[in-house]
Amino acid sequence: MLVLGIETSCDECSAAVVRDGRHLLSMVTATQIEIHKPYMGVVPELASRTHVEWINGVAKKALADAGVSLDDIFGIAVTNRPGLSGSLLTGLSFAKGLAFASGKPFVAIDHMFGHIYAAHLENDIEYPYIGLLVSGGHTILAIIKGYEEMQVLGTTIDDAVGEAFDKVAKFYNLGYPGGVVIDKLSKLGDPNAFSFPHPSLHKGDHQYDISYSGLKTAVINQLDQFHNAGYEKSNENISAAFQKTAIDMLTKRLLLAIDNTGLKTVVTGGGVAANSYLRKSITDISEQKGVTVYNPSLKLCGDNGAMIAGLGYHYLKNNVKSGFETTAHSRIPMFRKAYP
Repeated sequence: MLVLGIETSCDECSAAVVRDGRHLLSMVTATQIEIHKPYMGVVPELASRTHVEWINGVAKKALADAGVSLDDIFGIAVTNRPGLSGSLLTGLSFAKGLAFASGKPFVAIDHMFGHIYAAHLENDIEYPYIGLLVSGGHTILAIIKGYEEMQVLGTTIDDAVGEAFDKVAKFYNLGYPGGVVIDKLSKLGDPNAFSFPHPSLHKGDHQYDISYSGLKTAVINQLDQFHNAGYEKSNENISAAFQKTAIDMLTKRLLLAIDNTGLKTVVTGGGVAANSYLRKSITDISEQKGVTVYNPSLKLCGDNGAMIAGLGYHYLKNNVKSGFETTAHSRIPMFRKAYP
């Protein structure tokens, strides 16, 4: 079964063709980084307009690169939540048009389940497992019970981890996108230059929750207070210390989840899953705790059509499809039970 996946939840315009939920035949991702770089962040209006201009060409190229036509496609999968409303509606409207014109079924896909599915494109992974979803918009620690069910253990109560990276990078004018730039600069700095605060864990139902607002404030407004003597206040040192603290806050919760759930598999997903220090830290956890860790390849960490097509296969295989009344949703509920 061939599925065409379309992803336009933010500023990446991506389409891919996947066979049987696992075999990636093509993936075309047009990035808008240069468009948004002058603003040091994604401008929603520009993002949606650019998707309108690019989506047809991106989808055509994905089909051509796979050596197939729309007639060969069984169905279409498209992101409809969460994300920027205008961007989501562009991809969803395009997918509906293709489905209507070709008579193919289409299914709307949750972007977060897409991210956690990305590692399945390259690995045989059994459920359940611990999922760590880290991106510019979301930070979620969960038990993944199936391709459409997760039990949320904890999430951010303010900024997502990727958002914190972007805001620090913007304040110090380090460059864009912030997460990529800080990761590179951190390799040239010393994480011991600053001792930024780690917020204490909550108890009970909120023990896995995380907050980045305090760390962000410390890095931006209280640098002198946490500066260690003998170290330069360089961008490299700020990046290294900030990155280590931000990622260590995640891995502390992950270790707690491993101990409390007894699950022996960890899967990461989302743009921040490409962070080099996070990947190293999780490898260390794997060796320390004897758990198996699956990180998606770097090309599958960011927003991409492959994860949407791969996940869409499981819905379409079970005859689950969406109606033309389906719309986009910019947000998702975060509560401690089965999601969605």
